[in-house]
Amino acid sequence: MRRYDKRWVRWMGISILLAILAGCATTSPSAPRELVYAAPVEMTLRSAVELMMEQGYVIRHADLALGRAEASLARWPEYRLQLQVSEAGGGSRVSVAAWRGGQPLPPYLLDPWLVSLQAKLGLAP
Repeated sequence: MRRYDKRWVRWMGISILLAILAGCATTSPSAPRELVYAAPVEMTLRSAVELMMEQGYVIRHADLALGRAEASLARWPEYRLQLQVSEAGGGSRVSVAAWRGGQPLPPYLLDPWLVSLQAKLGLAP
């Protein structure tokens, strides 16, 4: 009987540990919000990174050649932005996704940020 109890306890401990690790390791993907601007890719990416810094984000990664940047806001709960800028018919396509505390934010919440970027680029109506 004692041997059975030890195996059962060990099995339960391993099961609980695996369940915790599985829950921590998965992050749901965030749907990006996209907008096309009549501005060159380099100018758009630089302006977007400047806007992130103005809003208090810390730039974790930025690569002009790849047109990508990632930033986080170091306050609880952590906010994270992921940005991709690519060529779009003489302009630039901006795709941005965001997370709050590890959970994806609904894409429509990024509209004010995209409008701020539009104003920063001098393209606001």
